[in-house]
Amino acid sequence: MKKSIAVLGLGKYGISLAQSMYEMGSDVLIVDIDEEKVKECAEFSTSAICADLSNEDEVKNLGLKNLDIVVVAMGRNLAASIMSVAVAKEEGVPLIVAKSSTDRMSTILKKIGADKVIVPEEFGGKQSARILSSDTFLDYFQVDSSLSMVEMNPLGKWVGKNLIELNLRKKYAVNVVAIKKGGHWKVVDPNEPLSAEHHLLIFAEKEDINRIDR
Repeated sequence: MKKSIAVLGLGKYGISLAQSMYEMGSDVLIVDIDEEKVKECAEFSTSAICADLSNEDEVKNLGLKNLDIVVVAMGRNLAASIMSVAVAKEEGVPLIVAKSSTDRMSTILKKIGADKVIVPEEFGGKQSARILSSDTFLDYFQVDSSLSMVEMNPLGKWVGKNLIELNLRKKYAVNVVAIKKGGHWKVVDPNEPLSAEHHLLIFAEKEDINRIDR
């Protein structure tokens, strides 16, 4: 399903995320106080706006309530981050992701309504985009230039079948290494039928991951 996302703040992380989401086919709104930066990045956005994100009225005028995801990508501007997260929460945005530069900032952003807090040194823009653009993937880690590790929901057509029946290694060239249910990871039992509540941890080449999520 096509996602609509706002990226608020065009630093290195915000630019990488916006570009990746746009290339994946999402509707992307980009916002920054720097007019030149907004113009430079407009080519990989659906809409580009120059606004002061520490100003409540300007943030409200962005129309965030119409979006699926808001990413607050200003890790070094606490005032603007707080305002943006607070307004997005107030307007009922389904998923609010915020960039943070310190543990204290992470705690504050979570308290005011951020659903997920990202530390860019640990989590790049492309990696964030891969998760946010998908209804299947829950977490995504690039092991090297080609190999990926992904936490994912089972596809609907997998539910009720076990791993022997599904034969995912042959069909998708992926390896299921663990299964989580009720918050606990356990070693794979290939005879256990999958349920919608299961999370799968898989390893696969990048192009094979893309085949699963088509």
